[in-house]
Amino acid sequence: MNLESPKVTLDKSAEETFNFLSDVKNFERLMPENISKFEVLEDDKFLFALKGMPEIVLKKKEAISPNKIVLGAAGGKLDFSLIAHITELENNKSQVQLAFNGEFNAMMAMMIKGPISKFIETLATNMKTTV
Repeated sequence: MNLESPKVTLDKSAEETFNFLSDVKNFERLMPENISKFEVLEDDKFLFALKGMPEIVLKKKEAISPNKIVLGAAGGKLDFSLIAHITELENNKSQVQLAFNGEFNAMMAMMIKGPISKFIETLATNMKTTV
């Protein structure tokens, strides 16, 4: 399953955007309002839960400055990644698009497609006011 957020334009350079997203504790500020738990476990790993959903642990798997950050599932039953694609538009403008990639059976994909799409869209939208 591959999902993408809308592209958002930020008034920050690609490097500033990359640095913000490289620090996993900043993801707490991007989370939707219905977050019920957020905890930084290590420098590159955090746990979060949305109301009514199981806890998810994400770990930074790859960082290619200033264009790409890959967060992947750390443990748990589901294997997926959340990728931030950062594009420099001009000196103090960058564009970010989040991509969610995962391998799920048809039933699971049907159940999580809506909530995951809304989740990555919220993360991207919150970047406009937070980064």
